[in-house]
Amino acid sequence: MKYLSSLHVPSFNAANITETIERALASAGLDTTSGPMRGVTDTIRRTLSSGGTAAPVPFSAVDDSVIDVAARVVGNLHDRVGEFRPQPVVTEPETPGAFVSREFTNHAGTRAYKVYVPAKPSDSPMPIVVMLHGCTQSADDFAAGTGMNRLAEEHGFLVVYPEQAANANASKCWNWFKAQDQVRDLGEPSLIAGMVHDVAARHGADLHRTFVAGLSAGAAMAVVLGETYPELFAGVGAHSGLPYGSAHDIPSAMAAMKGGRSGMVNLQGLPGSAPAPRRKATRAVPIIVFHGDRDHTVQQTNAAQIIQQANDAHAAEAGPALQTRTYCGTAPGGRSYSRTVHADANGQPRIEAWTLHGAGHAWSGGSASGSYTDGKGPDASAEMVRFFLAQPRAGSA
Repeated sequence: MKYLSSLHVPSFNAANITETIERALASAGLDTTSGPMRGVTDTIRRTLSSGGTAAPVPFSAVDDSVIDVAARVVGNLHDRVGEFRPQPVVTEPETPGAFVSREFTNHAGTRAYKVYVPAKPSDSPMPIVVMLHGCTQSADDFAAGTGMNRLAEEHGFLVVYPEQAANANASKCWNWFKAQDQVRDLGEPSLIAGMVHDVAARHGADLHRTFVAGLSAGAAMAVVLGETYPELFAGVGAHSGLPYGSAHDIPSAMAAMKGGRSGMVNLQGLPGSAPAPRRKATRAVPIIVFHGDRDHTVQQTNAAQIIQQANDAHAAEAGPALQTRTYCGTAPGGRSYSRTVHADANGQPRIEAWTLHGAGHAWSGGSASGSYTDGKGPDASAEMVRFFLAQPRAGSA
């Protein structure tokens, strides 16, 4: 920042005030030398000048030492009540092997997210894996705990880590239980789907090979995305999550987590909700589910209901029931598990259900460098990637 000269006034220093405002705008990535923000800064100058001060001299919006990267607005700069939203900024160069910070804005608000771009070159459009953290976690924490960036290098895909804002949920939980956040093109589903389209456009990724996975509240939101955007997501991974439509507010969410409900919530007619979403394509989204049978935060009965919803969707699509087979084993870390595979008539696995015996509310096979991980269990990240990459492209028969 090139500092402005100081001007002495009886009651305040206008130059310092203007400089502080300009520095804040620049740090948000806003170009105050042209476009709409030029008018904002001119208004600030005129207002201060009306108090008997001279107009500040021209300034540089960005420090010369800052890497110059392109920033662009995604969607409108105003939400539905007209509140200004800052432009998203790429804070790191988009080079292979980089972990890039961005923001996405649409009518539902603004959310930060990070993208891992693998260093391994790809001759074809890369798949995208969206990773939704659990409550109190961050994108960095979830990346460290799941090890998904390492798998991205190995298999050649992009990883997107949306990050919940504290002003949207005090515990940084995804609002999977709110009616307006369980509907297509509204709320948090629209924000996350928008991020996917933005990343695909920036990197030329394959939108038909996009997958979403999450832990706990993130898993519940991943299930929501599979229901509301079945043509976009070719597979869903739910670790310690909940079924779609199982709650519509905090009390019903707490009851659902403890397994204390008698049935699914009908979203139609709830205050603030839109009509329940309808699938745009007759396609049941493949899903892989992990859950510990000693999980006292989200009871394992929720996993059974996720599987039941998936089976119902496949039955509605294809008719014949999926064929099931169960395998048992023990992970290298010592955790025993049961794995039930639901395959179609061609032998293609469409649903996988992993029961982690003795496990609690934690990511199976995760690293201790992240929170809520269980290093004793099978590697949920690797198994999800295996399951995802074996699936047909979204929108294909």
